[in-house]
Amino acid sequence: MPSSPASERSEDRGEGGEAVEQHPEFAELQERYAQLDDRYKRALADLDNYRKRSARLTESRIAEAREAQLREWLEAVDSVERALQQAPDDPLAEGLRGMLEQMDAILARQGVVRLGIPGEPFDPERHDAVGVRDTHEVPDHTVLDVTRSGYALGDRILRPAQVIVSRAREGEH
Repeated sequence: MPSSPASERSEDRGEGGEAVEQHPEFAELQERYAQLDDRYKRALADLDNYRKRSARLTESRIAEAREAQLREWLEAVDSVERALQQAPDDPLAEGLRGMLEQMDAILARQGVVRLGIPGEPFDPERHDAVGVRDTHEVPDHTVLDVTRSGYALGDRILRPAQVIVSRAREGEH
Protein backbone atom coordinates (compact mmCIF):
# COMPACT_ATOMS: atom_id res chain seq x y z
CA MET A 1 0.00 0.00 0.00
CA PRO A 2 1.44 3.38 -0.99
CA SER A 3 2.31 5.63 1.85
CA SER A 4 0.69 8.96 2.18
CA PRO A 5 2.18 12.03 3.80
CA ALA A 6 -0.11 11.43 6.72
CA SER A 7 1.20 7.89 7.19
CA GLU A 8 4.86 9.13 7.20
CA ARG A 9 4.13 11.28 10.17
CA SER A 10 4.48 10.00 13.68
CA GLU A 11 2.48 11.09 16.64
CA ASP A 12 3.93 12.77 19.67
CA ARG A 13 2.21 13.96 22.80
CA GLY A 14 2.03 17.68 23.48
CA GLU A 15 2.03 19.40 26.85
CA GLY A 16 -1.59 18.63 27.54
CA GLY A 17 -1.22 15.00 26.51
CA GLU A 18 -2.96 15.49 23.19
CA ALA A 19 -1.52 13.83 20.10
CA VAL A 20 0.61 16.10 17.92
CA GLU A 21 1.64 14.97 14.47
CA GLN A 22 5.37 15.20 13.75
CA HIS A 23 7.12 14.85 10.43
CA PRO A 24 10.04 12.31 10.47
CA GLU A 25 12.44 14.91 9.08
CA PHE A 26 11.61 17.13 12.05
CA ALA A 27 12.73 14.41 14.48
CA GLU A 28 15.99 13.99 12.53
CA LEU A 29 16.55 17.76 12.61
CA GLN A 30 15.90 17.83 16.34
CA GLU A 31 18.47 15.09 16.87
CA ARG A 32 20.98 16.84 14.62
CA TYR A 33 20.37 20.12 16.48
CA ALA A 34 20.96 18.36 19.83
CA GLN A 35 24.24 16.91 18.52
CA LEU A 36 25.44 20.26 17.18
CA ASP A 37 24.39 22.03 20.38
CA ASP A 38 26.35 19.45 22.41
CA ARG A 39 29.43 19.88 20.19
CA TYR A 40 29.14 23.68 20.50
CA LYS A 41 28.93 23.52 24.31
CA ARG A 42 31.90 21.12 24.47
CA ALA A 43 33.96 23.35 22.17
CA LEU A 44 33.06 26.37 24.31
CA ALA A 45 34.11 24.50 27.49
CA ASP A 46 37.35 23.38 25.81
CA LEU A 47 38.10 26.97 24.80
CA ASP A 48 37.42 28.20 28.33
CA ASN A 49 39.70 25.49 29.77
CA TYR A 50 42.41 26.38 27.25
CA ARG A 51 42.23 30.05 28.22
CA LYS A 52 42.48 29.22 31.92
CA ARG A 53 45.37 26.80 31.33
CA SER A 54 47.19 29.39 29.21
CA ALA A 55 46.71 32.06 31.86
CA ARG A 56 48.07 29.74 34.58
CA LEU A 57 51.05 28.81 32.40
CA THR A 58 51.80 32.46 31.66
CA GLU A 59 51.58 33.39 35.35
CA SER A 60 53.82 30.46 36.24
CA ARG A 61 56.45 31.46 33.68
CA ILE A 62 56.39 35.08 34.84
CA ALA A 63 56.84 33.95 38.47
CA GLU A 64 59.72 31.65 37.50
CA ALA A 65 61.47 34.44 35.58
CA ARG A 66 60.97 36.85 38.49
CA GLU A 67 62.36 34.33 40.97
CA ALA A 68 65.36 33.64 38.73
CA GLN A 69 66.10 37.37 38.55
CA LEU A 70 65.78 37.71 42.31
CA ARG A 71 68.17 34.78 42.85
CA GLU A 72 70.75 36.56 40.69
CA TRP A 73 70.25 39.69 42.78
CA LEU A 74 70.91 37.59 45.90
CA GLU A 75 74.37 36.74 44.54
CA ALA A 76 75.21 40.46 44.54
CA VAL A 77 73.88 40.79 48.11
CA ASP A 78 76.07 37.84 49.15
CA SER A 79 79.12 39.49 47.60
CA VAL A 80 78.56 42.72 49.52
CA GLU A 81 78.02 40.80 52.76
CA ARG A 82 81.24 38.80 52.24
CA ALA A 83 83.17 42.00 51.54
CA LEU A 84 81.88 43.47 54.81
CA GLN A 85 82.86 40.33 56.72
CA GLN A 86 86.38 40.35 55.25
CA ALA A 87 87.15 43.97 56.10
CA PRO A 88 84.62 45.43 58.56
CA ASP A 89 86.96 48.28 59.57
CA ASP A 90 87.94 49.25 56.02
CA PRO A 91 87.14 52.90 55.18
CA LEU A 92 84.91 51.64 52.35
CA ALA A 93 82.86 49.47 54.74
CA GLU A 94 80.48 52.33 55.56
CA GLY A 95 79.64 52.69 51.86
CA LEU A 96 79.17 48.94 51.55
CA ARG A 97 76.82 48.94 54.54
CA GLY A 98 74.78 51.68 52.88
CA MET A 99 74.70 49.70 49.64
CA LEU A 100 73.61 46.57 51.51
CA GLU A 101 70.79 48.49 53.23
CA GLN A 102 69.64 49.77 49.85
CA MET A 103 69.74 46.25 48.37
CA ASP A 104 67.75 44.91 51.34
CA ALA A 105 65.18 47.69 50.86
CA ILE A 106 64.80 46.79 47.17
CA LEU A 107 64.28 43.14 48.08
CA ALA A 108 61.73 44.10 50.73
CA ARG A 109 59.77 46.19 48.20
CA GLN A 110 59.65 43.09 46.00
CA GLY A 111 58.18 41.09 48.89
CA VAL A 112 61.37 39.16 49.65
CA VAL A 113 62.09 38.36 53.29
CA ARG A 114 65.35 37.16 54.81
CA LEU A 115 65.43 33.72 56.41
CA GLY A 116 67.75 32.38 59.07
CA ILE A 117 68.04 34.21 62.37
CA PRO A 118 70.16 32.87 65.23
CA GLY A 119 67.95 31.57 68.02
CA GLU A 120 65.05 30.39 65.89
CA PRO A 121 64.13 26.69 65.70
CA PHE A 122 65.68 24.75 62.83
CA ASP A 123 63.17 24.17 60.01
CA PRO A 124 64.38 21.91 57.18
CA GLU A 125 61.95 23.66 54.80
CA ARG A 126 63.65 27.02 55.38
CA HIS A 127 67.14 26.06 56.55
CA ASP A 128 69.99 23.99 55.18
CA ALA A 129 72.13 22.68 58.04
CA VAL A 130 75.78 22.99 57.03
CA GLY A 131 77.11 22.25 60.49
CA VAL A 132 76.21 21.07 63.96
CA ARG A 133 77.63 22.33 67.25
CA ASP A 134 77.28 20.62 70.62
CA THR A 135 75.98 23.01 73.25
CA HIS A 136 73.90 23.11 76.37
CA GLU A 137 73.19 26.85 76.21
CA VAL A 138 70.22 26.64 73.81
CA PRO A 139 67.60 23.96 73.07
CA ASP A 140 68.39 21.14 70.65
CA HIS A 141 67.82 21.96 66.94
CA THR A 142 68.17 25.72 67.35
CA VAL A 143 69.90 27.91 64.76
CA LEU A 144 73.20 29.04 66.31
CA ASP A 145 74.76 30.86 63.38
CA VAL A 146 73.87 31.77 59.79
CA THR A 147 76.61 31.20 57.24
CA ARG A 148 74.50 32.40 54.31
CA SER A 149 71.12 34.07 54.55
CA GLY A 150 68.12 32.47 52.95
CA TYR A 151 65.26 34.28 51.28
CA ALA A 152 61.56 33.70 50.65
CA LEU A 153 59.09 35.35 48.33
CA GLY A 154 55.68 34.92 49.91
CA ASP A 155 55.32 31.24 50.73
CA ARG A 156 57.97 30.17 48.19
CA ILE A 157 61.55 29.64 49.31
CA LEU A 158 63.95 31.31 46.88
CA ARG A 159 66.94 29.94 48.74
CA PRO A 160 67.17 28.20 52.11
CA ALA A 161 69.45 29.70 54.75
CA GLN A 162 72.68 27.85 55.44
CA VAL A 163 72.91 27.49 59.19
CA ILE A 164 74.85 25.94 62.06
CA VAL A 165 72.44 24.01 64.31
CA SER A 166 72.68 23.17 67.99
CA ARG A 167 72.80 19.63 69.27
CA ALA A 168 72.40 18.68 72.88
CA ARG A 169 75.58 17.23 74.32
CA GLU A 170 75.61 13.51 74.94
CA GLY A 171 73.84 12.74 78.21
CA GLU A 172 72.13 16.18 78.30
CA HIS A 173 68.59 16.49 76.98
